[in-house]
Amino acid sequence: MSDPDELLRVEGIRKAFPGVVALDGVDFGLRRGEVHVLLGENGAGKSTLIKTLSGASPPDSGRILVDGTEVRVRSARDAEALGIATIYQEFNLVPDLTVAENIFLGRQPRRFGMVDRGRMEADAEALLKRVGLDVHPRTRVRELGIARLQMVEIAKALSLDARVLIMDEPTAVLTSEEVGRLFTLVRSLRADGVGIVFITHHLDEIAALGDRVTVIRDGRSVGRVPASTPEDELVRLMVGRSIEQQYPRERPERGEPLLAVEGLTRDGVFHDVSFEVRAGEVVGIAGLVGAGRTEVARAVFGADPYDAGTVKVRGTVLRRHDVDAALTAGIGLVPEDRKGQGLVLDASVAENLGLVTLRSASRGGLVDRKGQHAAAGRIAERLNVRMAGLGQHARTLSGGNQQKVVIGKWLLADARVLILDEPTRGIDVGAKVEIYQLVNELTAAGAAVLMISSDLPEVLGMSDRVLVMAQGRIAGELDAAEATQDAVMSLAVGTPTIGTSSETEAPGGH
Repeated sequence: MSDPDELLRVEGIRKAFPGVVALDGVDFGLRRGEVHVLLGENGAGKSTLIKTLSGASPPDSGRILVDGTEVRVRSARDAEALGIATIYQEFNLVPDLTVAENIFLGRQPRRFGMVDRGRMEADAEALLKRVGLDVHPRTRVRELGIARLQMVEIAKALSLDARVLIMDEPTAVLTSEEVGRLFTLVRSLRADGVGIVFITHHLDEIAALGDRVTVIRDGRSVGRVPASTPEDELVRLMVGRSIEQQYPRERPERGEPLLAVEGLTRDGVFHDVSFEVRAGEVVGIAGLVGAGRTEVARAVFGADPYDAGTVKVRGTVLRRHDVDAALTAGIGLVPEDRKGQGLVLDASVAENLGLVTLRSASRGGLVDRKGQHAAAGRIAERLNVRMAGLGQHARTLSGGNQQKVVIGKWLLADARVLILDEPTRGIDVGAKVEIYQLVNELTAAGAAVLMISSDLPEVLGMSDRVLVMAQGRIAGELDAAEATQDAVMSLAVGTPTIGTSSETEAPGGH
């Protein structure tokens, strides 16, 4: 007997692409006034399921039912008519239009054949108030930050009278304060009877917000459990095995300093930053958003300028603002924005893996494509990149596999100093452990790793030493044995338990 409160149900959904079965008999149900968490590793099939529900990629077989009636969702317009709205990780907004114009894009209210701007802006204002966003409807979208853009997307969904709201990793790039505001809004929508499909990799968010959890593994739904299910059990369902140790750091013997940064300063961004990273060592950099961590990493790599200080690799001073000098010295950077800065999305896996070594693989102006392809294949196999083949476009890989490709190009280049900026952001727990094991392999082979992360347990679990940045300065340094969340946060907010600088600079970006 069907559930009268059930808004949406999918039964036996199957979807295949050339060389890959993305969904293989997925079942899923969503009730009125429920937050149903969709959980799974990268590549498990979550994104494909979203696309089948939003009309972006109709299923090959199986049934979709809305209010107990079988429907066909062949386009975004079909989904919209059924009250299904999707908020993707990449927002679907037009930067040069106003907030009101984006909310009602293609559906502007009209009067006497003309757009009724007064009504449109009044309606937009009511929607913005409902989602708790205090911006004027005439504000250009380009002027808004990530969290506010997300609220505009939610307001846009509500303008469609959406009864089903699908949210794809909505907290991935939000601060803890912004996450709190988002959760308050989601709970309000749930109380209004909206059914919410919530995709997240943060296990602690599930019990805080969810009602039920459906776990997808290898394209199949393998479990439906209460949101109160212990994290260990959720991990076991996700990856098909238990992960005994979430942060499996192995600490080899440390060698000579490979990277030495002395007095690095960029006016108004970071000041007098000094540290070293030894062979076989992972040094973590923690701090609040705006502390200047990413800016320091980019300066060390030569991507951004600095006003004073030196960067040395094995005792040799590198030229300022010179990426080529950093590459030649063996420094590699895995940037926080892997899609925008780490990959060429419309190039193949093989081409992306060979980006750094392209010059060295050339002879007489010609690229040894056969050799490059063979080397890319070895790295992809070593990193267990899940793909249809080396010719697959990077854009179509899951987040975890994209990150493996970004790291892989530096392995191919034999980087001896690897800077990892938010290395596991938006990556599931199984793929995270694979990245951590790779870090272990690198340090065991004598590489030095500098790791920036906003995930404090990750920094504490994987670092041999932790540097804490606050307002553009190194506020303190903690050995692994003394590094606790309290000690790190005390330094990060400027009330240190050990030595710190009393002066402050204007905050940087990250």
